[in-house]
Amino acid sequence: MQRVYKVLSFFCDQIITDILIAELSNIGFDSFLITENGFEASISLEHFDQKILDELIDSYSSLGSITCRSNQIREKNWNVEWEKNFQPIVIEDQCIVRAAFHKIKNKYPIELIINPKMSFGTGHHETTYLMIQNQLNTDHEHKRVLDAGCGTGILSVLAEKLGAEKIIGFDMDHWAYENSLENINLNSCHRIEIVEGKIEKISGQHTFDLILANINLNVIIEDLNSYYKLLSPGGILILSGFLVSDLNTLLNCIEDLNISLIEQNSRNKWMSVCLKKDK
Repeated sequence: MQRVYKVLSFFCDQIITDILIAELSNIGFDSFLITENGFEASISLEHFDQKILDELIDSYSSLGSITCRSNQIREKNWNVEWEKNFQPIVIEDQCIVRAAFHKIKNKYPIELIINPKMSFGTGHHETTYLMIQNQLNTDHEHKRVLDAGCGTGILSVLAEKLGAEKIIGFDMDHWAYENSLENINLNSCHRIEIVEGKIEKISGQHTFDLILANINLNVIIEDLNSYYKLLSPGGILILSGFLVSDLNTLLNCIEDLNISLIEQNSRNKWMSVCLKKDK
């Protein structure tokens, strides 16, 4: 029996588009398509909650006009949709992110093959781009790495290609969990373990030299103490998924932690920071 999907068409500015895509991905929406005036988002009808959606839209209405229209469709071939809309992306002339169906002429030092399907994280969004940029400039050799909210598994795959000894990624979304496993296999990775669930599944089991978290600001703040406890002395915490205007809010939250800001970068109003736990 074909599944039925709720498809929402959002009409809004680019900055609101970026925020809503990140937020909707955390409440069950599993396919996104950028349009000329906003974006489309899809969710299985059985998981759709109008009240939660209304509350989310209302919470960001102060940023500008948000119009939403909806309709229902039966399941389609998502791979075909991605083939029409997902193009390769090159980061810092060092790393190319492509899907398995792309034919690439130029060679780059690092190649990441990502079939995103319904997961969020292909390198096209500013925050994923920033995370990859930071990883390319961070020593991974023989390090233990945690990928928090791993999505497609793109950061975990890059960590292995950069020489990490062991990578553990986790995501509470079942589709993201399965998509990460698929992308790990596509890239012939052997040092990555993916866990389905929240950070509580990881806490107390290991410490890490490097923690990667490309999530939204609320989740980062909620899990910040857990990141700190899981981070080895001298370890690096790389965060993204929040706006430049949210930087001070984040920095205020780390004031009581024995951790220092060592680098910050921005891209089209989005922000990333690198933090180091003092020894």
